[in-house]
Amino acid sequence: MAIGFLECAGYGAVLYAMDKACKAANVRIIGIDTINPKDATAFIPLTVQVKFEGGIDDVKEACEAAKRAALKFNSPEEVLVEMIEKPYEGTKALSHITKVSFEEENIINFRR
Repeated sequence: MAIGFLECAGYGAVLYAMDKACKAANVRIIGIDTINPKDATAFIPLTVQVKFEGGIDDVKEACEAAKRAALKFNSPEEVLVEMIEKPYEGTKALSHITKVSFEEENIINFRR
């Protein structure tokens, strides 16, 4: 089991990247988070992080597919892809804390 992360600028870019990742490998999206500055006047683009899980080889393949897709919209410096293999149970539990989660099939849960 592994957890993968993709972080880049743009909600649409992340959705596109995760569509490619889910088609490339057998992974499940855990949730999506947005990172916004407290100072609304700051010129910082919307940064979005998506977390997904699956078998180690599947998450590795999904990370590669997500990165390739995200690079169509972002520079290499703006795309972060990481993977945690065999996560500690506490780390796994923390990865499920998210703004938009997919805890039940066909149900999207929003946290504010």
